[in-house]
Amino acid sequence: MWNDHELSKMINGDIPYPMLSDQDGSIGRNYGIYEPAKGVDSRAGFIIDPDGNIQGFEALIPAVGRNVSENLRQIQAFQLVRQSGGKETAPAGWRPGKQTLKPGTELVGNVWRIWQVSEAFTDVPINPSGPMQ
Repeated sequence: MWNDHELSKMINGDIPYPMLSDQDGSIGRNYGIYEPAKGVDSRAGFIIDPDGNIQGFEALIPAVGRNVSENLRQIQAFQLVRQSGGKETAPAGWRPGKQTLKPGTELVGNVWRIWQVSEAFTDVPINPSGPMQ
């Protein structure tokens, strides 16, 4: 329904991935996001790897929308880690082409020498006086 009556009017064509409908709440119950008092699932997204393992998830109240760009960034980060066999990690805010970290004992206590916190915020302006004071 969402795709046919809402999303299709916002974008040109269909979304490039399948959407699920959980009419009886069984999927939400299996993933722990079903709200029985309301009879609906929470707004949630799961990143499931090719082996069927959940690598990440996000659950939000219905009034707060998801950030698709962030979901795609996370998928790219999970792909990097998987493709490197865990020899590279993606720090906060990582995007393709940005600094990765090589896990190991020599990294412990030395992340600050390799990676700067500002790397996590290159796409988002930092406003310390913003709405969440």
